[in-house]
Amino acid sequence: MKILVIGANGQIGKHLINLLQESTDHTGVAMVRKEEQAETFRQKGVETVLADLEGTVDEIAAAMKGIDGIVFSAGSGGKTGPDKTLLIDLDGAVKSIEAAEKAGVDRFIMVSAIQAHNRENWNDVIKPYFVAKHYADRMLEASNLNYTIVRPGGLVNEPGTGKVTVAENLERGFIPREDVAKVIYASLNEENTFKRGFDLIDGTTPVSEALKSL
Repeated sequence: MKILVIGANGQIGKHLINLLQESTDHTGVAMVRKEEQAETFRQKGVETVLADLEGTVDEIAAAMKGIDGIVFSAGSGGKTGPDKTLLIDLDGAVKSIEAAEKAGVDRFIMVSAIQAHNRENWNDVIKPYFVAKHYADRMLEASNLNYTIVRPGGLVNEPGTGKVTVAENLERGFIPREDVAKVIYASLNEENTFKRGFDLIDGTTPVSEALKSL
């Protein structure tokens, strides 16, 4: 499959693009919003498209031409305010969902946040972020897309182990960004992840085995 990574310049996105480059089953396409970012990916031999999540649905849909699957791993980042959280993590995600439907792309994987589906368990310090993730996820669930919602715990930059814990509901924990990318990659064709969401933290079970246990 040809996979468009929205948020390819983010840390999870970069790990995923690397996995897709090494793959014999899939091809990665990096969606970024700045020409200098695009040039960096092109120099690595990665096909790249320019599109802005604050642009129109039609503009985002145009970036999806010829695409078979989408991974939304974009985020406004911890240094921005609730306004950007609304524009990127919520509206940008929803526009991407609408664009996928418009472009006829069926497979859509959303990177969310652990316990985003349970209001009672949101972190008060970053509540606007959880609100955005919660409602973007709900819009994806209400769409016609073949979705998977990956809800990782606290993200760390330690090397991935390839071993995780997945379940509908998990206590808070941490997960290397590299392992989140591995779970996304494995989920692309794993039918056990279709039309469902799950929490994700580090663990002792190999990624493929963990996903089949859902």
